[in-house]
Amino acid sequence: MSDPATDKATRPAHPPAAANEEPALAPRSRPFISRLPGAPRLRALYPGLLAAGVIGLAATWLSQHYGAPVMLFALLLGMAFHFLHEEGRCVAGIDFASKSILRAGVALLGARITVGQMLSLGIMPIAAVIVGVTTTILLGFLLSRRLGLSRSFGVLSGGSVGICGASAALAIASVLPRNKDLERDTILTVVAVTALSTIAMIVYLMLVPLIGLDHVRAGVFLGGTIHDVAQVVGAGYTISPRTGDIATYVKLLRVTLLLPVAFAIAFIVGRATAGAHSGPKTPIPWFLLGFAALVAVNSLGWLAKPVAGLANDVSRWALVTAIAALGMKTSFKDLVAVGWRPIALMVIETLWIGGVVLVAVEAFG
Repeated sequence: MSDPATDKATRPAHPPAAANEEPALAPRSRPFISRLPGAPRLRALYPGLLAAGVIGLAATWLSQHYGAPVMLFALLLGMAFHFLHEEGRCVAGIDFASKSILRAGVALLGARITVGQMLSLGIMPIAAVIVGVTTTILLGFLLSRRLGLSRSFGVLSGGSVGICGASAALAIASVLPRNKDLERDTILTVVAVTALSTIAMIVYLMLVPLIGLDHVRAGVFLGGTIHDVAQVVGAGYTISPRTGDIATYVKLLRVTLLLPVAFAIAFIVGRATAGAHSGPKTPIPWFLLGFAALVAVNSLGWLAKPVAGLANDVSRWALVTAIAALGMKTSFKDLVAVGWRPIALMVIETLWIGGVVLVAVEAFG
């Protein structure tokens, strides 16, 4: 018999591996993307960006199949997924989409505009648009206090109604002072201006033959009053190709005013903030410089049509993704709590700019 003590002493500390046993695997090297600069930032952002992008795709599909504004679908679907922004991995990406991607989309809007298009309209449409946009913003600024609303909301809603609907609301919001109500006000403005734009498209199409506008004056009226570009195009070409072309050019003239208006707001906000010594100064709106640069390059003919088309597509996708992200940051309960006053203000602003442009068309057309 063997001695257990002797066996224990002679037994190897680590028994040899079996012949058919695979050797231990070496630690796997990190994926290439993990070694890229900014990889931790990308990993933090992609869940929220993916969520916003998927909602944007769904909104686009619904818009194409049911004919409603894609921005409205993106907002409502985003708000249905508000829980994604309350906590978890999606928060950082949603915030990024609602700010940085938004600004990129606004900058790329410049690829659809040239100075030649604007000058070809003549003095009357240009004067009517400038007066209409300026007075609408001033009206919103002055009436907002009467209705118990903030001056920021008055400027935001007036700029949205006066310039180009949801896109203007997003751009102006990015240069207004940051506060706890700004994102809620932005969502409310986008929802209201999209609905009002659709209503205006229907009502104004019925109004044009009643007041006897010819194709040229009808184009100026539709392009100078309806809020969103898509509704302007739809209404104009419903009447005639000539009306559609003029309406589109007049609308793009309004979009061009987004640049000086946003710069002016940023300048005023920066001066007011610096004077009050409260918080950081408003940063330089570099995305507006990009907007201006694209307008200049496109006006000089240096932007090839395929490139301009690609920029327009990317801009549209960026804005839809950004507004889906804004929707995820806002709850229905917050919007309901605002009440009727913001809607009333935007209805008044819509009627105002419609009246200003109609008087200009009738008097100088």
